[in-house]
Amino acid sequence: MGAPLTVVTGGSRGIGAATVAALARAGHDVVVGYRSDGAAAARVVADAEAVGVRAVAVRADVTDPADVDRLFATDLGTPTGLVANAGLTAHLGDLADTPVDVVRTVLEVNLLGAVLCCRRAAQVMATDRGGAGGAVVCISSSAATLGSPHEYVHYAAAKAGVDALVVGLAKELAASGVRVNGVAPGLVRTDIHTGAGDPGRVDRVTGRVPLGRAGEPDEIAPAVVWLLGPDAGYVSGTVLRVAGGL
Repeated sequence: MGAPLTVVTGGSRGIGAATVAALARAGHDVVVGYRSDGAAAARVVADAEAVGVRAVAVRADVTDPADVDRLFATDLGTPTGLVANAGLTAHLGDLADTPVDVVRTVLEVNLLGAVLCCRRAAQVMATDRGGAGGAVVCISSSAATLGSPHEYVHYAAAKAGVDALVVGLAKELAASGVRVNGVAPGLVRTDIHTGAGDPGRVDRVTGRVPLGRAGEPDEIAPAVVWLLGPDAGYVSGTVLRVAGGL
């Protein structure tokens, strides 16, 4: 049996990059999906290769089915794992003040992107479709249950959809050798906040977190690795909250 091969979308930065590094240390070969920063993706690939696994970067828009297909069709083989991590908030503010194009983009990347990636994973991994089985982890958010009023209600709604995707698909694929789970981070130090136009948000809202601090990407990645691995063999349909008590 060869090494597991895991696709990580949004793998060039933040939680995705930390997850690739942790998977590599756990012996996974990795496909690093990225949207635009090829140099960053190349660094993540090089770091993975440095610990002795195979890795490749694939530029892909997760809302484009053809791009999603390419993520699962590299020379490394047929994936046995997926981390559906690609996401963005894009804007901070009341929903009434959020431009429609921003709402649409956030919904498409965070929810449609996860659905399309999970759909492809089901096609290639399900044992009743000729696959070898596998595991899927979708990156959700504590926003899915908190709602994120005055910040990004549309993002929270998309992540709530991701939670429903996890629950439903886990049941759908239970007899097909594929486990499906989610990880819901809380406030984490990544550049998603800068991308939304508020680089200081983490420090401004840390007081909401019961543990009194923001999380780091390296604190989210181990949960993902565990859910993909054999120690979580009886875990499916679960969204694991890693949010400092939030």
